[in-house]
Amino acid sequence: MAVSVRDVAAAAGVSVGTVSNVMNQPDKVAAATVTRVQAVIAELGFVRNDAARQLRAGRSRSIGLVVPDAGNPFFADVARGAEARADEDLLAVLLGNSDENPAREDNYLDLFREQRVNGVLITPSSEDVDKLVRVQAAGTPVVLVDHEVPGSAFCSVSVDDVEGGLLAARHLLAIGRRRLAFVGGPAEIAQVANRLQGARRAVDEVPGASLEVIRMPALTVLHGREAGEQIAARTAGERPDGIFAANDLLAVGLLQALTMLRTVRVPEDIALVGYDDIDFATATVVPLTSVRQPAQLIGRTAVELLLRSISDPGGDYERRVRFRPELVVRQSTTG
Repeated sequence: MAVSVRDVAAAAGVSVGTVSNVMNQPDKVAAATVTRVQAVIAELGFVRNDAARQLRAGRSRSIGLVVPDAGNPFFADVARGAEARADEDLLAVLLGNSDENPAREDNYLDLFREQRVNGVLITPSSEDVDKLVRVQAAGTPVVLVDHEVPGSAFCSVSVDDVEGGLLAARHLLAIGRRRLAFVGGPAEIAQVANRLQGARRAVDEVPGASLEVIRMPALTVLHGREAGEQIAARTAGERPDGIFAANDLLAVGLLQALTMLRTVRVPEDIALVGYDDIDFATATVVPLTSVRQPAQLIGRTAVELLLRSISDPGGDYERRVRFRPELVVRQSTTG
């Protein structure tokens, strides 16, 4: 049978209120009493019912985080940054993986609201944010992560992906590549569309340069490998001489296919650029040039915006933070 607060109070010879103060406001209780009550708590193995306390307070000590792919190291680093910042305020981060599925995303939003989280950090699976509008209107603050909706009331933390695409394609063009390919995922993913937009802008600046778009169903290593096999099967004259992958997972798959088949050399025949600069980018058989996003800083900043929106909802502070990406050059483009 579970030990109750009343059991602790009886064993320690104090009131229930005193036990509550020892757990929540020990500075209001005599030191000797605190020591005695804590000893009884340890002896009886008492664990307080935090759910009941949260219900009375109206909020839990948690934040909800919904990402589209928890297996992607970029989002794992975002979560790590969010956890580090939340921990500074003794808050926990509850992670939900939507798998780019709007129904799963809605389920997590409903669950987090039922858990009375302090707020929700989310990378939405689509541009339809009506559900998020309703969540925020109902009193649960929402911060968009790696995404923004111009003209909306949402706080957001993002990276300039158009500039990131521009950096990647300009680098390939600067090393003499002219037949570029963009290997990306569904066009509905805003980050993919923005990176492609930047790449197109760079190609338009160079006469004689071209950009082929290769769409894959998802931004995974397996789909990158599939794209690489398709490219390697072409004749040398039909292949691109430079590839910009929409993320590092695709780039890793491309690199695996091209090097394992041994029909194409990287970077001699095809130079390759990824996006995100995940840790594994430095450990591939040919270290990967990539566009870096400050993933952990994105997570930290999202939590800071959330806490600010809770403590000072009408305050004068920047509600949309956009970081600039950085090109990190390695052997997949320099040999």
